[in-house]
Amino acid sequence: MSVRGVLFDVDDTLIDYSATARIGILRHLEAEDALGRFESPDAAVALWRAIEEEEYPRYLAGELTFTGQQLVRTERFLAEIGMTTDDPVAWFGRYAARRDTAWAAFPDVAPALRAFHGRVGLGVISNASLPYQTGKLRKVGLLHHFGDAILCSDEFGSAKPAPEIFLAGCAMLGLAPEQVAYVGDRYDVDALGARDAGLRAYWLDRSGLGSANDAGITVIRSLAELDSPGS
Repeated sequence: MSVRGVLFDVDDTLIDYSATARIGILRHLEAEDALGRFESPDAAVALWRAIEEEEYPRYLAGELTFTGQQLVRTERFLAEIGMTTDDPVAWFGRYAARRDTAWAAFPDVAPALRAFHGRVGLGVISNASLPYQTGKLRKVGLLHHFGDAILCSDEFGSAKPAPEIFLAGCAMLGLAPEQVAYVGDRYDVDALGARDAGLRAYWLDRSGLGSANDAGITVIRSLAELDSPGS
């Protein structure tokens, strides 16, 4: 059966989240006169991302709200470097403002979406909040490709790799799972989750260092490697 719809992850699939977060935290720490507390910029970024990788899953599991995980991340980060703030929400807000000016899509994204637009259904499934992701997609000029076909875990109530959110994404496009491809950068969350839900799973490994050890997963290094619409 031919592919009639393609669903995408957002962060580090369409939008270069890792690079943007790096730019944002370094700008922020410099503006807050805190960068000198680290041995190197790389050390600062590593600590910020390590805490995010620990706390963001707690939000996805329902232990923290979207804002709550931002608060905890800020408090943990500042405690690690011996700093305090009277308003961690405002501190994170200043970081986000500096980060958000740097959002950028990967170079292969716009050409791929143009090739698919109007030929197959397009949508997004993301483990995040809807306002956050639609704002990001609008900023980089991609939102018009998806319209209202954006499904986020915060509003849906279930996060990838749960099959429910993948199946809801297919229903959003009005298609059966076997007619839909899913493209994401995380092997366990995106590729395995999509495959186990019955979709055609594509793991976007931009590093080129990984390999798929499980059947039913296609590895691509760029969105330019996606099959042509309708194939």
